[in-house]
Amino acid sequence: MTPTVSVVIPTRDDAVELAVCLAALGRQTVQPWEVVVVDNGSTDRSAAVATAWGARVVTELRVGIPAAAAAGYDAAKGDVIARLDADSRPDERWVERIAARMGAEPGLVALTGTGRFVDVPAWSRAVVSTAYLGSYYLLAYLALGHAPLWGSSMAMRRESWRAVREEVSRADVHDDLDLAFALGPHRRIRFDGALSVGVSARSLRGAAQRRRRMDRAWRTLRLNWQRTPPWRRWWSRLTGPDVG
Repeated sequence: MTPTVSVVIPTRDDAVELAVCLAALGRQTVQPWEVVVVDNGSTDRSAAVATAWGARVVTELRVGIPAAAAAGYDAAKGDVIARLDADSRPDERWVERIAARMGAEPGLVALTGTGRFVDVPAWSRAVVSTAYLGSYYLLAYLALGHAPLWGSSMAMRRESWRAVREEVSRADVHDDLDLAFALGPHRRIRFDGALSVGVSARSLRGAAQRRRRMDRAWRTLRLNWQRTPPWRRWWSRLTGPDVG
């Protein structure tokens, strides 16, 4: 049976980008069962834009993507929880692909996609996108012992979220990487290159912004490696059975 898909989008003061993302969801070949927009203390028209596009608005006043994303996952009612960021640009078959693959592979817990930067010079777009996301996937795979998640284009089963929701941090971490740590090496997470979305490169602009992202990455790794060091994760991955 084809699962129902809830799409969760955390946002804060991003009304313009959110409108473009919601318009893209409105053009899906398979419509999501619901769209949940988490208003993370916005002072602009983000909530009004979400309502105008028919999304359900959830308010999370603890500022930060980890808290906002978790609130959206908690509120989602579909069999599968898909995740986009406000600046994500999914193609018209994004939801269809998620529903089809999750329906065809009952043991699959989560899917993660890839992206391309849409606001860098055209001549450098492929190189910059591949270098950044390729590095993220390689380094995160080594740190986790399995495929990571990328919050701009991903999906997971709702029961899997329910199983690990108390283990994820609502603090200043990379929420997608932290969630992948919580899901662990024995739940099947798979990369799907067809789940490619356009994204903004704004999070990489400026030395201060890049430093914040690096600090957040190390914080995420330290927090999770205190629980289970990487060598133990890899040993567990190589010797233990997969679970749902």
